[in-house]
Amino acid sequence: MITGRRRRLAAIGGLVLAATIAMAGCAKEKPTTETPSGAQVSLVKAGALTVCTSLPYPPFQEKQGDKVVGFDVDIVDLVAAKLSVKQDIVDIDFNQIKGGAALEAGTCDLAAAGMTITDERKQNLTFSDPYFDEIIAFMTPKGKKVMTIEEVKSKGLKLGVQAATTSLDYATKAGLDPVQFNDAGKQLQALQSGTVDVILQDHPVIYDWLTKPEIEKDFELGGMIKTGAQYGFGLKKNADPNLVKIINETLAEAKKNGKYDELYQKWIGEKPATS
Repeated sequence: MITGRRRRLAAIGGLVLAATIAMAGCAKEKPTTETPSGAQVSLVKAGALTVCTSLPYPPFQEKQGDKVVGFDVDIVDLVAAKLSVKQDIVDIDFNQIKGGAALEAGTCDLAAAGMTITDERKQNLTFSDPYFDEIIAFMTPKGKKVMTIEEVKSKGLKLGVQAATTSLDYATKAGLDPVQFNDAGKQLQALQSGTVDVILQDHPVIYDWLTKPEIEKDFELGGMIKTGAQYGFGLKKNADPNLVKIINETLAEAKKNGKYDELYQKWIGEKPATS
């Protein structure tokens, strides 16, 4: 038989346990950091701005030794510096980035992957202000230059594209069924091995490849297409507005103070037409 005193003790014990569980739950809340204006930003990991990307994608992101470097990396470093944290890069499949799954799962705070802003992607992501104008281009073995998608079709050439990209969208809208590769590195290897006749990829990526003598001696740039689209950094749908604000403010400041032009020339090889 349980006495009234025992019932009271049991009730008190239950309240203590509930409070302990509640406190444990609070300990698992996302860490925060303060913006220069004093606003709080929630982050996936304390002391870090965790960034999802899909390697390799030079000159935006690529590994050099144990370090990931590139245009996007340097731009996001400016954001991290504003927040007084470091940038922590996570390499994952691009499909998980562009569909928003990685961001919704809390794998990262933002995605920096040379990613084009599209209406379809806006359904699953919040985008920063645009920071780069998209140009896609063809690349072929030397002496077999291709200038247009119509030329690919009329000659019956086997086209290779990176999966889940706007290059794929452009090719399929033209009525082609291109060979798809999970990343840019595999796409390049397919062209080098003769698995495909021509590839369509973002121009800065091809430009970067052709700066390497072992590639430049055998391959050449073809026609370029200004799509009118732009790149943006991706965040989860309904992202923390304070984080979106600090990213956009950092981009605006970098363009105003010349840092953006400096990084653009460093990684893209020329000054931007506009900034």
